Amino acid sequence: MRDFFKNTLATVLGLLIFLGLSVSGLLVLVIAIAARDTEPQVKDKSVLVFDLGTNITDAKRSSSTSQALGNALSGNPAEETISLRAVLDAINEATRDAKIVGIYLYGNEDSTSGTGFATLKEVREALQRFRASGKKIIAYDVSWAEREYYLGSVANTIVLNPVGSFDFNGLSSETMFYAGALKKFGIGVQVTRVGKYKAAVEPFLLTKRSPENRAQTQQLLNDLWGEFLTAAGKDRKLSVQQLQKIADSRGILMANEALKSRLVDKLAYTDEVIADLKKLAGSDEKTKSFRQVNLATYAKIAETKIDRGGKQQIAVVYAEGDIVSGQGGVGSVGGDRLARQLRQIRQDDDVKAVVLRVNSPGGSATASEVIQREVVLTRKAKPLVVSMGSIAASGGYWISTYSDRIFAEPNTITGSIGVFGIQPNFQAIANANGITWDAVKTGRYADSQTTSRPKNPQELAIIQRSVDQIYDQFLTKVADSRKLTKAKVAEIAQGRVWSGLKAKQLGLVDELGGIDAAIRDAAKRANLGDNWQIEEYPKTRGFAERLFEQLGNDAAAKFGQSGTTPDPLAVQVTKLQSDLTALQAMNDPLGVYVRLPFNFRID
Repeated sequence: MRDFFKNTLATVLGLLIFLGLSVSGLLVLVIAIAARDTEPQVKDKSVLVFDLGTNITDAKRSSSTSQALGNALSGNPAEETISLRAVLDAINEATRDAKIVGIYLYGNEDSTSGTGFATLKEVREALQRFRASGKKIIAYDVSWAEREYYLGSVANTIVLNPVGSFDFNGLSSETMFYAGALKKFGIGVQVTRVGKYKAAVEPFLLTKRSPENRAQTQQLLNDLWGEFLTAAGKDRKLSVQQLQKIADSRGILMANEALKSRLVDKLAYTDEVIADLKKLAGSDEKTKSFRQVNLATYAKIAETKIDRGGKQQIAVVYAEGDIVSGQGGVGSVGGDRLARQLRQIRQDDDVKAVVLRVNSPGGSATASEVIQREVVLTRKAKPLVVSMGSIAASGGYWISTYSDRIFAEPNTITGSIGVFGIQPNFQAIANANGITWDAVKTGRYADSQTTSRPKNPQELAIIQRSVDQIYDQFLTKVADSRKLTKAKVAEIAQGRVWSGLKAKQLGLVDELGGIDAAIRDAAKRANLGDNWQIEEYPKTRGFAERLFEQLGNDAAAKFGQSGTTPDPLAVQVTKLQSDLTALQAMNDPLGVYVRLPFNFRID
């Protein structure tokens, strides 16, 4: 690799200078690339350091070329992101590694991690295996909250800063509604849908949740909260009732209250925690801190130690993000792109089984069908098992049907078997500002896709017919693949979301378990024994590859971003931006969608 960069450095230099990038920026870039060739080392008696604010994604996440180049030249750190597979492999390797004597879990005040509870459950189970091996886990935070505590509760010793607090008040889901604003600004929205629980369209029609939406959200939160209380309570030797009483009576506990409630084991400052870690691991002469290796670095070491076994492969294919028509981009599932990937895997004789990892709220109905067709064909050629992540609902459930087996965690969000269409128009706001339209057409419905006016009843009826037909197809697919009567599926569908636990009881999933359980099942179905290796798809390209491909992109577009904790107003603006991004992903040719609510969040 180093020789490659030596031979091409002159070309890179010329291109960068041509683009007007500074020599100092080039040096930063070259140093960053050269540093990648350095083999990380682990000293004896080291502690694996795990930032609880790390964003854990299913697939390996790479930023766009311009983002990566911009971060390198500006000195701004990239978002701390690591794949679930890398986390699990790192913890499993640390369990076996005699050089690793413990794990340090620490909270990050700047954390904006949105890692789902189902993903965290898989990490939690790996941490439990580490602790069961006799090695120590120490967890520390200035301000504990439920999401971080879900992992932290595994620790042998949980520490809270003496002036810190503990946010232990339960889970909530707050939805932002736009109907009032849309009406005020003269933007009309018409909706076609099937399923009384299909709440994705409610923010555009209502000013609060419908009774059906409130009921399903309450049930889902109850299931997720119940799993949290059961898991944390077992490790803390506290009953579900005791923990619920704390949540209802206190909400936010000060440090001494958290200690008395046995949520934490001790109160200490950061320097005192470091002193304890030095006793466990010894002191590093260079850093004057305890001997340590961070999770991202150790994950690279663990990857080199994985026994790749024989030539036989189990392909782990990630479907993560909104399902969109076409190729899709970073953070989305392009229907054509994923279908092509499955087609290539189906035709690869070295791949003996496939695990489709779904972590998606759904999206385009057309793209979901394109993907599902390849799932059906691939299953005919070789075993195909689905592993559901934190969210595998609506279109995410659509593409999961017809697999050999579906695995989900108890706190996976799934189901949402329903369909909707949404048609905005800007007539009122345009007319109020002197803008009008006049159409000439050769057919009655030639301008039916316009946003210059509301749809008339006949046009809405056409769209509703499409929605009804697709919903009927959805019900048929689920009934056929899950061996359920269509009447039963219609009863549990209606766009309603379910926890993985309830979904198993209803027959929508087969087993409770994570991605490793799904991989073992796929290996068993393919009769591979222990002679196999994992290959992950889609393949991530290195920074150098993306640099040469898109060197002409605007590298400085993201310069100057700050990593400081956002203020409350900025948080709400960010949520709004997220909702608008979801709307941009709505590119189905028929305008029909199988998707969870745009702004469904759990806090």
